[in-house]
Amino acid sequence: MVGFQAIAGDFAAIDKASSEVIVPQTLSNSYGVFAVESFNIGAFANQLGIRVEDTTLDPQGLSSLNYVPVSASASSVWKINDSNSLNLAITRSQRAPQVQELLTNGFHDATRSFEIGNINLREETSYNLDLGYKFKSDWVRAQLDLFHNWAGDYIYQQRNGEFIDGAPVVETRQADATFMGYESKLVFPLLQNRLGAVDLTLFSDFTRGQFVNGADVPRMPPLRFGFQLDHTKGNWNTNLRLTRGEAQTHAGDNDTATPGYLLLSLGTQYQVLDLHDTDVMVFAKANNLLNENIRNSTSYLRNFAPEPGRGAEIGFRVSY
Repeated sequence: MVGFQAIAGDFAAIDKASSEVIVPQTLSNSYGVFAVESFNIGAFANQLGIRVEDTTLDPQGLSSLNYVPVSASASSVWKINDSNSLNLAITRSQRAPQVQELLTNGFHDATRSFEIGNINLREETSYNLDLGYKFKSDWVRAQLDLFHNWAGDYIYQQRNGEFIDGAPVVETRQADATFMGYESKLVFPLLQNRLGAVDLTLFSDFTRGQFVNGADVPRMPPLRFGFQLDHTKGNWNTNLRLTRGEAQTHAGDNDTATPGYLLLSLGTQYQVLDLHDTDVMVFAKANNLLNENIRNSTSYLRNFAPEPGRGAEIGFRVSY
């Protein structure tokens, strides 16, 4: 498969009250070509990919900026037998800096911070290694994915410890960093009879991000694990999910740690109609049943606004 992509944009951010320009009007044009090749060799299903992009930004009153990100990937899935498979992926991905990362200079209401961009940003380059294993049998399904990413010139925002009009100053920076972690899942079919089918899922995920100088990458999720019970009977599907989030003590410079939490949720849905690839579902959800005070470690607003407390919702969903 080969393809071509073109994106044109016109972006600006202006404070209506003061007419202060936070991000100058910027015209952007991006053109990309890509190719993906899939082929099988015995028990191995392989895929190769490459993408080359040319991005130009024309900010009002400033010189044009040009970036040429180049990305490539190679992956293979080894189907050992009907129960076991291994997958390996190696990628090199680049991305151009975004307009906001380059040019922002002003108060950002959504993050309650004063953000400062960096016009000297270079392309961000990441080398990624992913290894996965899947197992399937009558009594259990298992999946484990491990990853290790080496990010060169990683673009991030971090507080510098200063304040402007009571708002923390957040700077856009670049530094080399590494990310490693895993995602895992075990699914046990507990029973299946005239009353329906019940599955138990155990899950966990973890990501650790560090700069090469030993400092912590800000706004990383904590270690999470838990279980989910699913009951299915006909058009009904109900689930109970409990997630334990550990404390995030690696918050990054000038940021605050977040405590651990327990998140308990209950949901049910019923398929009213399935007609010509159109699904109509009615659903009900009960969220954060323990009414925990949850501070999201990935949020800029964790010190001001916790995640929603105990609540419920009902509705319908149409998929087509």
